[in-house]
Amino acid sequence: MNGAADPGATPDRRAIERFLEMMAAEAGAARNTLLAYRRDLLDASAACRGRLAAATREEVAGLATHWAELKPASAARKASVLRRFFAFLVGEGERADDPSDALPRPSMARRLPKTLGKADVDRLFEALDRKAETSPGPAADRLRALIELLYGSGLRATELVSLPRHAIRAGQPFAVLKGKGDKERMVPVSAAALAAVLRHADHVPGEARYLFPSGHGHLSRVRLFQLVKALAAEAGIPPERISPHVLRHAFATHLLEGGADLRAVQAMLGHADIATTEIYTHVQTRHLVELVATRHPLVDEKTPRA
Repeated sequence: MNGAADPGATPDRRAIERFLEMMAAEAGAARNTLLAYRRDLLDASAACRGRLAAATREEVAGLATHWAELKPASAARKASVLRRFFAFLVGEGERADDPSDALPRPSMARRLPKTLGKADVDRLFEALDRKAETSPGPAADRLRALIELLYGSGLRATELVSLPRHAIRAGQPFAVLKGKGDKERMVPVSAAALAAVLRHADHVPGEARYLFPSGHGHLSRVRLFQLVKALAAEAGIPPERISPHVLRHAFATHLLEGGADLRAVQAMLGHADIATTEIYTHVQTRHLVELVATRHPLVDEKTPRA
């Protein structure tokens, strides 16, 4: 990705490659993220006639016309990349001004994540209990371990299926994961999840590379989705309401409902930006209103206030 070493590269391409090198080295951006950034920046460069790095505020504002046919989410993503790019140029002393305030700001209704109520989660685990009673064995033990880790530790689907064979050990109530951008984080492993993993691990060869092996690799994300949806159907939950990511959302939502600190949940989920975690706070609104109405020291139930 070293465009700066190419003497034939344009000023824009050299600036873009230096930016990508910074994102890879300092921000730990993943390869797919870097490829997407490059596409967005080269597209903007073309729209600015090859002078994106030196573009005026008027030229930057003109990108709104170039993005007119895009969905708001796509335009917002491109604008976000450009803001980081211009901030990089200013930080490197290649620009004295930052024209990114002229970028269009598409209005977007931020979608709330799908989640499950605690009653739904109870039904899932009841279905797991029935499986353990009626069809005990490796398949039931593996499914229990997968669900316990999705809901009890908030793992992403890819993180879960690719867990190393010894990532979770007896007597260790946490696991160290390598998530997006190869960044490491520590996640909790509950006593129930640990017990489920250890039962499942009894069926996994000691020389296996992965905790959830399959063929020459590990369990696929597709198969994980199928297993979760099949369990939901057995629990009487519409399969379209659930996925591994929905269980991750439920992990975060129920922690916050229980009073967990937002920063702690951010760390456990592996969110780089706390704004991503804050979307889960929507679940607390009713609870907080009721809490203030009933527990605030100024509330006098005997004397209603106007």
